[in-house]
Amino acid sequence: MTLGLRAPSPLSLLGEARIVAEWISLRLCVGLLRRSAPRGDQGPILVAPGFGSDDSWTASLRRFLATLGHDVRGWGLGRNHGRISELVPALVEQTACFAEVTGRPVRLIGWSLGGYLVREVARDRPDLVKQVITLGAPVVGGPKYTASAAMYVSKGYDLDEIEARVAERESDPIRAPIDAIYSRSDGVVAWRACIDRRSPDVRHHEVRSSHLGLVASPAVFRLVAELLAAGRFSSADRGCGSLQ
Repeated sequence: MTLGLRAPSPLSLLGEARIVAEWISLRLCVGLLRRSAPRGDQGPILVAPGFGSDDSWTASLRRFLATLGHDVRGWGLGRNHGRISELVPALVEQTACFAEVTGRPVRLIGWSLGGYLVREVARDRPDLVKQVITLGAPVVGGPKYTASAAMYVSKGYDLDEIEARVAERESDPIRAPIDAIYSRSDGVVAWRACIDRRSPDVRHHEVRSSHLGLVASPAVFRLVAELLAAGRFSSADRGCGSLQ
């Protein structure tokens, strides 16, 4: 086990009920967000959903970004079933097609497991990727430090072996710039598992949100818009706290 890391307790999942308030807040202020958030440059953006979800879960974020002038689409691979060895090559293909059609490298946004997947696309095909933004992505340990850990164990997976394989992949660093958004009150992914201490070009941004709210929170929407508009050299460090 990585020092200081453990999966969220079952009680932590109760905090995910905040998603209701976060959705309501988004509905109330999305108009103001659209008017005040920085505009996009019509560059291509691909958004990957979390484990067990599909493009419908990221639709609000994509619609918001589209109104700002971004060329944004979902990943188009249906439900995220979690089989990494199948999903990474498929997502590489989707990214390559998008880059070819637009003639520009793609900015990748991934929520939860989707964040892990877009990182692996950037690792394998840095020529296709301009920027990576992750939302509550478990970059350490695979599912070991998530609320899904018990489910994986029940299905016969060796979580220590998966953690070792994830760590081994880090020997090939991700060269694309990464902005990692996380919440200490995340009830699904242990926040420390979202901290990337290996990639050479990564910044962390702390927000106050549930895990589900990372694709529904007005604060997250604004931060993502700022990071996209400013590129890697964004000054949007608000909310960044100690990573201890």
